[in-house]
Order: sequence, then C-alpha cells, then structure tokens
Amino acid sequence: MDAVSAAVATKPPSIEALIGLARRDMAGVDALIRERMESDVPVIPALAEHLIGSSGKRLRPLLTIASARLCGARDDACLKLAAAVEFIHTATLLHDDVVDASELRRGRVAAHLIWGAPSSVLVGDFLFARSFELMVEADSMHALEILARASRVIAEGEVLQLTRAHDLDLGQDTYLKIIAAKTAELFAAAAEAGAVSAGAPPERRRALRRFGQELGLAFQLVDDALDYAGSSEVLGKNPGDDFREGKATLPLLLAIARTGAAEEPFWRRTVDRREQTDEDFQRARELMRATDALQSTLDLAADYAASAKAALAEFPAAPGWRSAMEELADFAVTRHA
Repeated sequence: MDAVSAAVATKPPSIEALIGLARRDMAGVDALIRERMESDVPVIPALAEHLIGSSGKRLRPLLTIASARLCGARDDACLKLAAAVEFIHTATLLHDDVVDASELRRGRVAAHLIWGAPSSVLVGDFLFARSFELMVEADSMHALEILARASRVIAEGEVLQLTRAHDLDLGQDTYLKIIAAKTAELFAAAAEAGAVSAGAPPERRRALRRFGQELGLAFQLVDDALDYAGSSEVLGKNPGDDFREGKATLPLLLAIARTGAAEEPFWRRTVDRREQTDEDFQRARELMRATDALQSTLDLAADYAASAKAALAEFPAAPGWRSAMEELADFAVTRHA
C-alpha cells in the first residue's frame, strides 16, 4: 500500500471539523474582507469580488484562526491578520495569472481576460496595500514582520520560478526552494502570525510555523501532481496548464530523469521550445504514469504532511483544534482521491 492510500485506509480525511470549529471566526474574517474590498473606483471591488467571491475554503486564513485558537486565544485579534493573509494570497494569484497567461482561476475565467492585465496587476497592488493596513491595525509588530517577510519571500520565489522556467535540468532541491518560497511561506506565516496574535511562547510559534511550512509543501506537491492527473473541477483551472506553460514541476522533472535519452527530444520540443500538439499532454501523462513520477510526487507530499502533523506534538493530544489541524494535513494529500 502506498503512502497516500494508507492515509485513506479508514476514511477519507476532510476539513469539515476545522471549518465547524472556525465558523464564527471565519464569518468575521469574511465580513472584514468584503468591507476592505470596497473602493470608490468601481473596477476594484468588481475585480476583487470575481476572485475572492469564488474562493473555496480559505485555507490560509483558516490556518491563522486555527493556530491562534490552538494557542489559547480568546479574543478576536487574529481576525484582521487572517483577512490580511487572504488579501496577500489573492494579490499573488492576480499577479501570477497575468505572468502565466492563465485562462481559469478557481473555476472562473481569469480576471485579466475580463478586465485586462493592467487592471489585474493594479487591483493586486490594492489588495497588498489593504493587507498591510490590516496588519498595522492588528497592532502587532511581530506579526507585521512575519507577513511582510512572507510577501517578500513569495515575490522572490515567483521571480526564481520565472527565471528557471522551461529548465529541464532544474534540480529537485531548486524546485523545492521555489515552492517553499512561492507557496509554503504564506502557509507558514499564516500559522505563525496566528500564534503570535495569541501571545504564544517561542517554541509554540516555531512549531506552528513548521506545521504551516510542511503543509504548504505538501499542498503544492499535490497541486503539481493534479495538473497531470486531476480535473478542472478539482483544480479550478485547466489540467495541463503547467505542461503547456513549460513549468518545471516535480512530476515533470522526475519523468524527464527517468525516461532518459529515449524521450529527450520529446521533452525538449514540448517543454523547452513549447512546440506542442494536441496529443502531447496525453503522452506526457502516460510517461509520468509509466515512470511512477506522479506517485513519487504524492509520496513526497505524504512525507511532508506527516512532518506537519509531527510538529503539533508540541500541543496536548485532544479532540478539537489539534486533531482538526491533523486532518487538514491528511486532507492536503488525499484531495485527489
């Protein structure tokens, strides 16, 4: 039995328990988000609503709330930080979709195809500005430092990915460095900021940062595998977007390494030069399955999820926030099933 199958041997994990625990808090976060989306410039709330309104479970702000409550927070100080986290995430998505020329986001037509790239970029900037206003209002210099650093690290990760696009020689270490910056950093910061808002001691802040970091790595690895094995309903975007854009994700890198010289002309044509036919994506998927590239990616994701759960050993084992966060880690790697 592989690592992912073992995780669902009893029942498929879900995050319904975590959503239930955080329902009141997340209602407050949603109210803050909608209040701060408003602007006298009509295109700003319209474009922001197009993306934020289609958001699903809001995992990153949910992580901020869960971390704060796990650390014993009794007040609502974490709500503004959770809303700031969602604005940072949404801003990066708006910018990413312009850079990647994506057609779908969260199951909807990408905002830049409706309002244009300049408007998408500028509304992303507006949301970044709103996030920093919320951080200042939260009145925690430490939380402000954490989320400001995360914004910088995310940008660095995106630039690194852009400069190494179509690189068939990209090493796994560099790939992991990219996803640690562009995805896992915000998960880590979201969790750590929640702990800080609760006044948690350093060892608990570090434990929750590690939980978020490992969870984010697992989440991105599964996303990269799903691009070759998932559906548009699961992904909220078109399957094969990474392949068509020539993104060097782990499933692709493993398949290239394992097929060797025999398939090098295929990979050079489709990924390096992006000279693709309608049949090429299907062939790439077949090569990934034949070389177990997808399963290896999912197995690594399961390892990171297990590491995330281990970080919660700092907290007493009991029903409630800790067990719900453990289920979140399991859900991150089984949502393809």
